Amino acid sequence: MKDETSSVKHPAILAPAGNKASFLAALAAGADEIYCGLKQFSARMEAGNFSIEELAPLTRLAHDKGTKVHVAINSLLKTEDLDRAGTFLKLLDRWVKPDALIIQDLSLLQLARQTGFSGKLHLSTLSNVSFASALNLVKRKFRVHRIVLPREINVDEIKSMALDCPKGLDLELFIHGALCYGVSGRCYWSSYLGGKSGLRGRCVQPCRRVYTQKDQSKRFFSCRDLSLDVLVKVLLTIPRVRAWKIEGRKKGPHYVFYTVKAYRILRDHGSDPKMKKQALTLLSYALGRTGTHYNFLPQRPQNPVNVDIQTGSGLIVGRVKGTKQKPFLIPREDLLPGDLLRTGYEDESWHGTQRVGKYVPKGGRFFLKTSSKTSPEKGTPVFLTDRREKSLEDMLSGLEKELKKKPALKILPAAFNVRLPKRSRNKATVSDFHVFRKPEKAKFRGLTGLWLGSQTENKIPKGPGHRFWWWLPPVIWPEDEVNYKELVNRVLKKGARNFVLNAPWQMAFFSTPKKLNLWAGPFCNIANPLAIKTLASLGFKGAIVSPELGRKDYVMMPKHSPLPLGIIISGNWPLCVSRIISEKMDIQNPLISPKGEESWVKKIESDYWVYPNWKLDIRAKQNELEKAGYRLFVHLVEPLPKEVTLKKRPGLWNWNLDLL
Repeated sequence: MKDETSSVKHPAILAPAGNKASFLAALAAGADEIYCGLKQFSARMEAGNFSIEELAPLTRLAHDKGTKVHVAINSLLKTEDLDRAGTFLKLLDRWVKPDALIIQDLSLLQLARQTGFSGKLHLSTLSNVSFASALNLVKRKFRVHRIVLPREINVDEIKSMALDCPKGLDLELFIHGALCYGVSGRCYWSSYLGGKSGLRGRCVQPCRRVYTQKDQSKRFFSCRDLSLDVLVKVLLTIPRVRAWKIEGRKKGPHYVFYTVKAYRILRDHGSDPKMKKQALTLLSYALGRTGTHYNFLPQRPQNPVNVDIQTGSGLIVGRVKGTKQKPFLIPREDLLPGDLLRTGYEDESWHGTQRVGKYVPKGGRFFLKTSSKTSPEKGTPVFLTDRREKSLEDMLSGLEKELKKKPALKILPAAFNVRLPKRSRNKATVSDFHVFRKPEKAKFRGLTGLWLGSQTENKIPKGPGHRFWWWLPPVIWPEDEVNYKELVNRVLKKGARNFVLNAPWQMAFFSTPKKLNLWAGPFCNIANPLAIKTLASLGFKGAIVSPELGRKDYVMMPKHSPLPLGIIISGNWPLCVSRIISEKMDIQNPLISPKGEESWVKKIESDYWVYPNWKLDIRAKQNELEKAGYRLFVHLVEPLPKEVTLKKRPGLWNWNLDLL
């Protein structure tokens, strides 16, 4: 058993596990905590993930060794998912007994209460708790024990949030692994271009593709991996950061073992030069992408998007040589039996994987498999993505034997019927609602919204502050928190009473919310009535639902919504919101995807918004939506760059799709 006092003295090393081998590798490496997902409702559905039957004995083995287990149910839930999600919570609590749930959707706060789930609740980074005063709101209103901070914030911002973190609430921080270009919970790219929602764990990674701008074809949005390595010693001085999280639930056991081992050394022996060197060597063989410290050091930020560096996952071991009929590789490293190689990138026609059958020495020759249709071009990189060295296999075999000694459980089925809230009796007037960036462009016909920002408020005449609905941005960083509090107070003094908040935690900016008309905006990603019930408990008067949903989901929502509902009916909706931009990109000019879709980038306040070159448009469905119960029909009006001309194409987005 681990020393129970170690978790007080040091932050826990939190390891990923997407399958049994990776779970056992985390145990073998000495992880303090392991997080994993179920076959459903996980933000990494492409990982193998676990059934209840598989996870129960693994969790008992972990608990025997003093390791905690967290289960991620961090997918966006639709109304039809709620009974099933509640059933999983009951089964988990009865048979698995995980130490915590990692959640994104606000409905899980209600479901945990309804099912009597006894474990702790952690808010995922997808929840976008991104500024300090939000922490007090979360602690005061909900039974939440830990917040997973955004990857984008720097160490000074982490320290400021830690200082304001209330007692009984812990912080968790990513220290290693893949970086998304878009801010977590603020990316709709995969849904737009791939028909599979990243918020529901099905991201097809369109940001990793090659895009063309003028005469350049580059991976303008593909990020290197986060790797804080030796910088983690700074985190030891921030007691509120109780867990160091390693990303990688789609990774194999080799990656998990090496990264956990490395960060345990850096945590426990980081001041020893020899041990530090050993840890860095382990990380270099962990088979991730090229690493970056990202924004961690504000005085020395590193842009994770570098179009001149390989961003393929895995260790590059060489490039394709030979002919199209007989391509081969001269490896830069010894290749071991069982090694998994990947040729090229996933969006290339010759992409493929291949297991190494026998030992190949460094500088030897390894022939690559080819299909009858395509062969890799000369110079295509070949990556080592997984390795099964004998020492690790022996450790996993030993743990497998221990696992088999656990008595089998006969898991009985469970049934759960969610208690949905009653439908709102609010007879709000049906209104069209136009939202503008610039006050001078706003038209006072019907309801008018304005995005609140550093430039906007100063341009408002003294009189009509009360006439606007003020929209807060989808993400507010710690460095911007004071500014937005001041902006909110200034428009309140001008008579403002109507606000749209694009993160539930922005409610912290209002001292008397009951006297105001506060609506949850579309970036809150609301997709079911239980999430709306949570918003009602915070003091919201209405909610604008997620634009990712389809017809069936939209029609179903008002039947049990305790608040009046709005919907985005037309306008420019972003692919994503990001805190970074490639230095090689010209944001004045559009980009073209491999399939010919155009997009454009615009800097708005602290962030970069990436837009598709066409509008969302479901105006033809307005009568049907009005009959279903919607009262607010929102039109987003975005000024276009001079170089951008929108295409005329259907803007139904996911109306006819079922985003699994």
